[in-house]
Amino acid sequence: MTTAPSYGWLDGLQEAVWLVDEGSLLILHANAVAERLTGSSVQAMVGASVLSLACTPQDLAFWGEPALVVAGGIHSHTCLLRADGALVSVNRQVTRVPWGAEGATVFMVTMLDHSAQEATERELETLLSELRATLDSAADGMLVCDLDGRVRAFNQRLAQLWSIPRELLLARDDAAVYAHMASQAQDGAAYTNRLAAIAREPMQESTDILALRNATVLELRTVPQFSQGRPVGRVYSYRDITRQTEIQASLRLAARVFESSLDAIFIADSQYRILRMNPGCERLVGPSAKTFEGCAAASLFGGGSDAAFMEQVLEGWAREGFWEGELWLPRDNGAYCAVQLSWVALRDDEGRLVQSIGFMRDLTLQHAAQKRIEELAYSDVLTGLPNRLLLSQRVDTAIQGARQSDTGFAILFLDLDRFKIINDSLGHPFGDRVLQLVAERLQACLRQTDMLCRLGGDEFVIYLHGGDAVVAESVARRILDDMLKPFMLDGMGFSIQCSIGMALYPQDGTSLDELIKQADTAMYRVKERGRGSFGFYQPQMNANLLSRMQMEHAMRQALGLSRMAVHYQPQVNMATGRISGAEALIRWTDPEFGAVSPAQFIPLAEESGYIVTLGAWVMEQAVREAAVWMHSGMPIMISVNVSALEFRQPDFVDRITRLLAVHQLPPTLLELELTETILLQDAQEMEQRLRVLAGLGIGLAIDDFGTGYSSLAYLKKLPIHKLKIDQSFVRGLPDDDGDRAIVSAIISMGRAMHIEVVAEGVETETQQAVLLQMQCDHYQGFLCAPGLPAQEFRALLGKPLSDKAQGKRNGIQI
Repeated sequence: MTTAPSYGWLDGLQEAVWLVDEGSLLILHANAVAERLTGSSVQAMVGASVLSLACTPQDLAFWGEPALVVAGGIHSHTCLLRADGALVSVNRQVTRVPWGAEGATVFMVTMLDHSAQEATERELETLLSELRATLDSAADGMLVCDLDGRVRAFNQRLAQLWSIPRELLLARDDAAVYAHMASQAQDGAAYTNRLAAIAREPMQESTDILALRNATVLELRTVPQFSQGRPVGRVYSYRDITRQTEIQASLRLAARVFESSLDAIFIADSQYRILRMNPGCERLVGPSAKTFEGCAAASLFGGGSDAAFMEQVLEGWAREGFWEGELWLPRDNGAYCAVQLSWVALRDDEGRLVQSIGFMRDLTLQHAAQKRIEELAYSDVLTGLPNRLLLSQRVDTAIQGARQSDTGFAILFLDLDRFKIINDSLGHPFGDRVLQLVAERLQACLRQTDMLCRLGGDEFVIYLHGGDAVVAESVARRILDDMLKPFMLDGMGFSIQCSIGMALYPQDGTSLDELIKQADTAMYRVKERGRGSFGFYQPQMNANLLSRMQMEHAMRQALGLSRMAVHYQPQVNMATGRISGAEALIRWTDPEFGAVSPAQFIPLAEESGYIVTLGAWVMEQAVREAAVWMHSGMPIMISVNVSALEFRQPDFVDRITRLLAVHQLPPTLLELELTETILLQDAQEMEQRLRVLAGLGIGLAIDDFGTGYSSLAYLKKLPIHKLKIDQSFVRGLPDDDGDRAIVSAIISMGRAMHIEVVAEGVETETQQAVLLQMQCDHYQGFLCAPGLPAQEFRALLGKPLSDKAQGKRNGIQI
């Protein structure tokens, strides 16, 4: 490195200067200003890397460029990190300058503190922003012009009031802005002429009212703008006074309303003396109305000297500003008229009473209507029967009397069976008329001391005065007998069945709510046992209901807790003795209830609607497992039970199709087991859905055949390919002649119609032999195997062929 010349003159500069070696980027020299700017001594900086002056990624990237690029120099705004950790805003410039002899050069870095300038700029920007914000926050539209009419400033409120488009404001075309404003005025020419007249008088202040086409009313105020005592421009302020104008119009309207109102209105002074009555008040008071002017307003109600009345009014004024209540107004004919009085106090800005206004409304018609409403409040609108409110009062009275006389009474809860069918098929108006006929028939079964109440829908409650268990049973039997008699409506004959639950006071409850609850529970149990009967409440019923609720809750949690499983029971071909299919069976093991029988939880799931979720889960598990069998080289038919509710779901067919596609299972390996009930509900829609499924290749079987409806027409119309004989018929084989005849008939019918037949519940070789003799196609039951977990069933299918050929397992080849 060459000998460095003296650069002491750099200390006299106002800028901070560093000389940097081009090759090593080490600082060779720094002046005194650099020392003050960085807070580091010159000695500390000399020999340090120039990167110590870089505190931004852009600066580091710049010094990382090749020397030729750095030699090109830079002039930019950046930051410098002081020794005390503070960031300083600087203007920085890098140039190449000569260094010593022989044409050597170095980089000269200069920085000028920009902090003060930035602070000043920020302060100016803040001031301008505040001024602009102040202008924009003004409630009035502001327009500032010079003496020649050129726009110097405006606020957003002006643009809002005059609906000036944004693009017009940005164009800064003053003439176009003035033309737009003139076009918004209802009288544009008059507005333009008025502005011209104002401009001719620079010293003049003015106030004008103008209306815009959008119905806005503006107050225009103009004042000259002065500078050093001379006018230099003009400030226009536009205030929206539409509301004030409307208020004034409202006051004028109020005066007309006062005169023409049908309500009675009087105005009183600060001493509560009547100043004026409107015609409506005069008509209500009568011919003597004029004589009350100048008198105390309280005298209208016969209370001119009644200080207590005025005390109430004054308390109301002090508390809420008005008093309201019902009073009796004497009439000239000596009669009294009930009126609603609203007496409002009017005060000045200092809170002193100035006037008061009284509004009176004749309540004669309202009182009559209220009486009618009270009558309706205690009766059912549809049937005219007492409602629960009136029943509650009657029962409360009976309870009080029973405590004194030690007598009881009975409550019957009655519900019409399957009444929803009437509403759904014949419509709610027809159903309402049926309910009226039912109410008449039920009323005829009761004594005058009893009470029939309609709770709502098709539910009725009966209070039997003094009734014990014998009386309650007698009335229930009479009701059931009478309800069996045909009803006639619009030439149509029909019958209605009902279920009745009964509770007795005081042993079953000590309040109406308790008794209705217990009777409802008893009625629910009657419906469980088949409907169309009656039953008394028993304490165990609530315990059973609680148990059902607990079981339902546990059932809904079981899937998420992996307590449900799908087992598979083999179906065996009678002719070959080989497994031809499997039925998917759901199993539930609960830590509290243990192994829960499907006979317990399936009806509960169907009743609660949860069967749709369970059925979908079983279907997915079964299809997945059948796909595993097929891909393992053991394709057999998988049968899945489908509930009526699940089958009626709109997306049922689409969901089955998606499942088969996802698991790549051919539709011909899936069989749906349906009950006869499904085929007879919404027959046309079900037939269409069944044909779609059959068209896909999915098998359709009738489960528990022979236990449902006797109509067999669906076997001929629908694409059914398999019948499953219910195990209740198989269990009696071979000894029970009836069972033998039924099974033989089903098998013969199936063969005649080319429908395969499966016997369920086969447990003995004798049963198997009889079924084989009858030419039954398939069987399933414990004789082969119970329902097996997926892994065990898979193992049963996967036994080596040699094992299968060796003999029989329980008499059955596997």
